[in-house]
Amino acid sequence: MSHGQIHAWNILDRKPVLAKWEEGLFTEITPTDEPPAEAKWIGPPLLDLQVNGFAEIDFQQDDLSEADLLHAVEQLGQACCGQILFTLVTDDWEAMTRRLARARQLRDAHPALGRAITGWHIEGPFLSAETGYCGAHPADKMLRPTPERIAELRNLTGDDPLLLTMAPEVNGGLAGFAAARELGIRVSIGHTNAPANILRRVTAAGPAGFTHLGNGCPATLDRADNILWRALDTPGLTCGLIPDRWHVSPALFRLIHRLIDPDSIYYTTDAMAAAGAPPGRYRLGRLELEVGPEQIVRLPGTANLAGSALMPIEGVRRAAEMLDCDWQDVWPKFSQAPARFMGLQEGFSVGAPADFALIETDSSNRIVSHSLQVAN
Repeated sequence: MSHGQIHAWNILDRKPVLAKWEEGLFTEITPTDEPPAEAKWIGPPLLDLQVNGFAEIDFQQDDLSEADLLHAVEQLGQACCGQILFTLVTDDWEAMTRRLARARQLRDAHPALGRAITGWHIEGPFLSAETGYCGAHPADKMLRPTPERIAELRNLTGDDPLLLTMAPEVNGGLAGFAAARELGIRVSIGHTNAPANILRRVTAAGPAGFTHLGNGCPATLDRADNILWRALDTPGLTCGLIPDRWHVSPALFRLIHRLIDPDSIYYTTDAMAAAGAPPGRYRLGRLELEVGPEQIVRLPGTANLAGSALMPIEGVRRAAEMLDCDWQDVWPKFSQAPARFMGLQEGFSVGAPADFALIETDSSNRIVSHSLQVAN
């Protein structure tokens, strides 16, 4: 697929478009007056900023292999996801940095992995150890975000895009956010019980995200003052949401979209090894997790969520259902919005790699088939 063309509907503006590419790059994306003969749609591939594993592959394992990663990214591609941030969660610092170094070595050695793994997301160990706020992360593994540790992450990832989720109220937290920004690391607040003034100090210093808003906190919160209200009341945050109906209820999902600037929301799966796999028991690092027929990931014997089994394309469907809108309306929040937050090329433009999602719909505008087209 080094060269070719396609006449289809553009997902982003719902107008007919003729797209052409040569040597793997788009040379033309031109609106046309003639409607396509078939209900085919093209647009930017999905981009997931938080993938802990996929298709029975746990990214937190020490012996992760090239074959493991190739299988995971191939299955992600079948879910229309073209790029991810490979995500590591809280563990012993030496184990985390060793896994990060190995993953980068594997990524750099294979073109398909280099294309799919666009960067890294480190979620922990600079998080709250407070019960409920640490979520499924081990509280006894939390560390101070010292400049030396943050510099080590930067050195291990080189010039790659790097997202670091931290709790700003922990000892050295605000200094950690400042140190990360100085090294060109994108920062995100998460697993936190920070007071409002601390949240505002983070956003006053520069752009910041909020990792999987509505999660990483106790199931029962003070109705008058809680981290959810504080985050929604903090200007300047770009909030990630998991659109699976479980991590954020449909009612809350709709309310967040009414309260936050639409350009300040992106979607993510927070997927772990059970995503794209049948029900059963799966590992997320040290944890053994249970996934039932409803595809909810829980700590066995509890109601506590730990990652998700959501596939990216299914996230598009569920987001549209919760918002009672067309799937085309939410597609940018799983493609352009996360790219914009990370400072990445938004794709599907002249000069960009000719990678695109190809969707076919029925007469009711429901997705009946989907694929990821990758230029050679």
